[in-house]
Amino acid sequence: MSSRARVLVLNSALGPLDYRVPHGMAVEPGSIVVAPLGPRQLTGVAWEAERMPSDAEVGDNRLRNLLAVADVPPLRAPLRRLIEWTADYYLAPPAAVVRMALSSNAALEGSRTATEYRATGHVPDRLTPQRAQALERIGERQGLIRELAAIAEVSDGVIRGLVKAGAIEAVEVDIDSPFPVPDPDHAPPQLSDDQRAAADTLSAGVAAAAFAPTLLDGVTGSGKTEVYFEAVATALRAGRQVLVLLPEIALTEPFLKRFHDRFGCEPVAWHSGLRSTQRRRAWRAIAAGEARVTVGARSALFLPYANLGLIVVDEAHETSFKQEDGVHYHARDVAVMRAKFERCPVILASATPAIETRHQVALGHYAEVKLPGRYGVAQLPTIEAIDLIAEPPERGRWISPRLVAAMGETLERGEQSLLFLNRRGYAPLTLCRTCGHRFQCPNCTAWMVEHRLTRRLACHHCGHVEPVPRLCPECQNEDTLVACGPGVERIADEVAALFPEARTAVVTSDTIWSPARAAEFVARMEEGAIDIVVGTQLVTKGYHFPNLTLVGVIDADLGLDGGDLRAAERTFQQIRQVSGRAGRGAKPGHVFIQTHSPKAAVMQALVTGDADAFYAAETEARRDADAPPFGRYAAIIVSSEDQPAALEIARSVGRSAPRVDGMEVYGPAPAPLAMLRGRHRYRLLVHARRALDVQDVIRDWLGALDWPAKVRVAVDVDPYSFL
Repeated sequence: MSSRARVLVLNSALGPLDYRVPHGMAVEPGSIVVAPLGPRQLTGVAWEAERMPSDAEVGDNRLRNLLAVADVPPLRAPLRRLIEWTADYYLAPPAAVVRMALSSNAALEGSRTATEYRATGHVPDRLTPQRAQALERIGERQGLIRELAAIAEVSDGVIRGLVKAGAIEAVEVDIDSPFPVPDPDHAPPQLSDDQRAAADTLSAGVAAAAFAPTLLDGVTGSGKTEVYFEAVATALRAGRQVLVLLPEIALTEPFLKRFHDRFGCEPVAWHSGLRSTQRRRAWRAIAAGEARVTVGARSALFLPYANLGLIVVDEAHETSFKQEDGVHYHARDVAVMRAKFERCPVILASATPAIETRHQVALGHYAEVKLPGRYGVAQLPTIEAIDLIAEPPERGRWISPRLVAAMGETLERGEQSLLFLNRRGYAPLTLCRTCGHRFQCPNCTAWMVEHRLTRRLACHHCGHVEPVPRLCPECQNEDTLVACGPGVERIADEVAALFPEARTAVVTSDTIWSPARAAEFVARMEEGAIDIVVGTQLVTKGYHFPNLTLVGVIDADLGLDGGDLRAAERTFQQIRQVSGRAGRGAKPGHVFIQTHSPKAAVMQALVTGDADAFYAAETEARRDADAPPFGRYAAIIVSSEDQPAALEIARSVGRSAPRVDGMEVYGPAPAPLAMLRGRHRYRLLVHARRALDVQDVIRDWLGALDWPAKVRVAVDVDPYSFL
């Protein structure tokens, strides 16, 4: 055991540092340690010195002693290799990636019990507005004082006052109680011949216990979940752990129910909505190998699994798997790399696989398992385009007459309808009809979106909110503000005017912000308490409602704006997914797509169902442009609260761009979102041929430059957002 340790501390500004291992302390690569830095104590991870070079090597006589080793298993070699790869590929500080693996501070502490707080039902005599708000928002929830304060949007002092007044009580929680173990033989499903063949192929991959990426390509409603559950069962029988990644926290609830029905208990959930005690319990059980199946959002990818036997990426085409701040990683691609380091299979499940994934299949790097038809009696829905120029809605309305008529017929039959518009709020723009004043976010180059339900104007980029004013701030006239364009709330108002008897639900991230809210929505749909759903992309995936037979897409052209490389593909995926919510039971489904360009290739492909022709044309266009997956992009984003400083550094980055064969640099130019959260932004786009190691080029290029602390330079490798 060496008396010297290379430690990666959780501070991205510092490189790896060396420490002395005191006599009697056992430290190995992966050990989680407490290290002194000046007067502070930092958490860090011991690393192989040869894999993590240090710029600050000092002699043995100048080393400080490590203070402690956490009572948890060391991070295993496959996870350490993944951390190195992610930092290298996405040009991120290794410490920022390690922080994602050590995502529960409480997990590293020894205590097995914690004190949490919950409402008692008693209302205190002195009920201030803040106390009332706290009690209303906390409801049935339980958590630490700071967590309850965050939920209620009040100070810690308000919560402590409620504890003193007897309205909130302390509860002792055993935080490391074991999780139930899923039973692979609890309720085996009745599979069709196609499903059985697919399940056997995937299960054989798990039994082989080797790296094998497989695309599970099945139309919506073909039973992909039931099929990959058989691979999960095989991993459980072999005593291995399983990770299932989902793109949205709201999707975990229907998934947990299906998992419970199949395996007799729920899996371990991992997402941003967990309390710190829940995170601790899950993290420690995963590290000990006791949490057998984990389902989570993209951050679950970096947890310290002891014995990973299978990774499943569900809805693998989803763009929300791309992290847009901090470390700009794509969870689908990192999942494949984690499986490679863990030497286990990875299943990418999707009804509309990304062109990048299809390309890997074409090259023979990924295997493909297809499910061509819906399960049982369910048939794919019929799809019709409504030309909004030939059949416009009535003046002041957004739903065309043919779709209104279809909704009326669906209601009469006692069946459910879904209207899809990927735009939250009531209206995307509010202006004054007298002077033309437009409400813009003070922190971003973006219009404020009116939310009538909360009577607020909100920025969907930085979260800034303000009340809707009575007077125009420019000309001071009253009653001159008008809403322009529709959001889901405005469509819901129109539905209420057209069908006053219908029970309508608005489903967006504003109304379904937690798994519990999602569960409530699912229950109401299943018991028939909702007739018409108006929703954003949150309702396009994962839900199975047998009585939902009509889907209307209000503005199918919306996603085609903005000059995004993947705009057509994303529009196709989204509308195909939302169409897949119709006719999933015995009743046939019908889909209407409202569009101003019914002749566009993407609309034709949706109506005819000819996905292969659409993907072939889209792939060819990418090949001609040398765009991903045939070429590579990387974005360099320069930002600062000081606009001249941001521009100066952006120009300096542009001027010093290296001349490399097979690489072009475009910009700098103001980003489409030229201001975001109070920071002015400039972008450069690097376009390189596939074979070029663009990361090395950018590392050397930016490494030779200096910029002031008030300027941030971020690199986004394989960007998905071009804003």
